[in-house]
Amino acid sequence: MSGKLTNFDDLLNQLGTGKWNILYFITTSVWFGFIPPQVLSGAYLTPPLNATCIPPTNTNVTHVAKDSCSYQYVTSEGTVMKEPCTQWDFDTSVYSSSITSDFGLVCGKEYLRATYTSLFMMGNFISPPIGGYLADRFGRWVVVVVTLAVFTAGGIIVSFLHNLPLILFIRFVMGTANLATLYILAMEVCETRLRAVVGIVTALPWALGTMAWGGIAYLCSDWRTLQLVVSLPNLLLFPALWLMDESPRWLIVKGQHDKALKVLHKAARWNKVTLPPETQLRTLMNDIRQEATRVEARDKTKTETNEGTKKCCSRLSFTPDLCRSGVRRSIIIMAIDFLVASMVFYGLNLNGSNLSTDPYLYMVLGGAMEIPAYTLTAPILNRFGRKIPTVIGYIISGVSILALAFIPMDLTWAVMTLAMIGKMCISAVYQTLYVYLTELMPTEVRIQGMGLVKVTSRIGSMTSPFITDFMGQMSSWLPSLVFGGVSMVAGVATLWARETRKTPLPDTISSLQQRRDNNNSNDRLAEEGSQGQEAEELKNACKA
Repeated sequence: MSGKLTNFDDLLNQLGTGKWNILYFITTSVWFGFIPPQVLSGAYLTPPLNATCIPPTNTNVTHVAKDSCSYQYVTSEGTVMKEPCTQWDFDTSVYSSSITSDFGLVCGKEYLRATYTSLFMMGNFISPPIGGYLADRFGRWVVVVVTLAVFTAGGIIVSFLHNLPLILFIRFVMGTANLATLYILAMEVCETRLRAVVGIVTALPWALGTMAWGGIAYLCSDWRTLQLVVSLPNLLLFPALWLMDESPRWLIVKGQHDKALKVLHKAARWNKVTLPPETQLRTLMNDIRQEATRVEARDKTKTETNEGTKKCCSRLSFTPDLCRSGVRRSIIIMAIDFLVASMVFYGLNLNGSNLSTDPYLYMVLGGAMEIPAYTLTAPILNRFGRKIPTVIGYIISGVSILALAFIPMDLTWAVMTLAMIGKMCISAVYQTLYVYLTELMPTEVRIQGMGLVKVTSRIGSMTSPFITDFMGQMSSWLPSLVFGGVSMVAGVATLWARETRKTPLPDTISSLQQRRDNNNSNDRLAEEGSQGQEAEELKNACKA
């Protein structure tokens, strides 16, 4: 191979796409297909159930409360007493076995059903900054292996536990697994022209996993068996991880050039291509490393942030790089986008039980709506870029969800259609944001940047149950008003984001800053040239 290598993307483009890259893409795709049953397990493991109080047989019961939470009985002295129910007969017509029925999560314990899901989301909340730091410090591959081990072991253990507090704790631990690191690893070994396509295709199994979750739950009535069935397949991923390597991008930025060369030689061998001369490769790696070193040295003496911002970054355990002007605006916009996308996506899932009497069918249909969202997104991103499709997706989603607030709920098919349109659009936006954020963040802080943004995403998913439950009790149209309104706001905010179509992934913040300065310089030159041309035309017109 020949040609000047100006950045790592040039090298990836020369390596092309072959068995080496495809292993990352397939592993990530399968991993994404295994995640939905764990994330959405609360839909079938902790559902709301109708329950009838079963009072003790040795008491003279005179009345059972309408809510089946207490009963009255007459003592031998003729005194009427009231006692709380401790046993119930649960309606098992839809859910024959669940955590709700096994542990009696009714009559003051309903909050534990939501806790089952919210603790997982809380784990997701703290996972991005911690997992991001560890992945940037110790490598992507190591974090991926630990993540999969924790996630798999937790899912298997839950199926055997008979202690609810311990089940809830394991759910929290499972949530702390940083699920995005494998996706980042796959994107960092993907050549530029296929990045959007791979980003979408690797997420398509999420939709398939959601559909499969509805079908498996329908076929498997016992919740413990169901939990075990969807957890064991994760073990199949460990052999694939053993064949994978650390991200060569990360190795180069961290100065581990010999290891990076070893990985690159393996990639060339698997892809059946020839690498450029080693001297050229080392020159490229030294240039990338020197940029990263200059940034690190500059951060020790001077940063572009003010004292308040630096203190904020320090408290959040993030490097000052994330607060620099070249990255700060992208972080803020993506934080808004991820918060809204997560809130609306999970909010629609939670509101879905009101749209269908068959929760299994609804799960399958909801997953089916994500398939066109993911498959159509790839060509759209390649044709129109990242920003405009994101804005339009938010607007369409917002309009359709807002319309739900003004349509009678007894118009079932109209409500279902609008909800599915909203879910399809927000699903497309959600997946686009992963590609968008990956391309906005430089390699040296990509995991940390994504980790910070994912924190806001978890806030969105954690707040969506409160919006659907509490606001829904106040008025049925309030959740739709909130979800639709924030979608519109996020669409407008995205207009200020930088377009990344057909641009190489930035390796360092300084290269990103230089690219922005060059663009500004070109804009000024173009403006000056235009003004000069107008002046010349005016001068000629005056002479005439």
